[in-house]
Amino acid sequence: MRYLHTMVRVRDVDESLDFYCNKLGLIETRRIDNDKGRFTLIFLAAPGNLEQAKETRCPEVELTYNWPGENGEAEEYSGGRNFGHLAYKVDDIYETCQRLMDAGVTINRPPRDGYMAFVKSPDGISVELLQEGDPQPPLEPWASMENTGTW
Repeated sequence: MRYLHTMVRVRDVDESLDFYCNKLGLIETRRIDNDKGRFTLIFLAAPGNLEQAKETRCPEVELTYNWPGENGEAEEYSGGRNFGHLAYKVDDIYETCQRLMDAGVTINRPPRDGYMAFVKSPDGISVELLQEGDPQPPLEPWASMENTGTW
């Protein structure tokens, strides 16, 4: 297992980049605009991790900006919703999820695609698990398993 990134939801991209980059000193490593999903992901790395982040995409902070709705207003975040999830790569997504499930952990988003799953900590913090390398072929019972709760 290795640490990847922490995702934080932001209301204003310019204000956030001013804080994280201009004031805190992080460096933007990549950006993804998703028109269909109506969001932007901006990945940042600390100067001391810049080369590693460019090569391995970790460790980083992921700023997630959800585009304004039909009313033109950005979503307001409260109650900790501005924090999204922790993410970790694992050697075998199916083995990891089975081990967690056997230990009593609910798999909120099963790895139907052989690549991504979500679980929650006892305190309700979402943890994303990602298959190291290419996705594994879809495998039962995971491929047919429904989502449980939220993540």
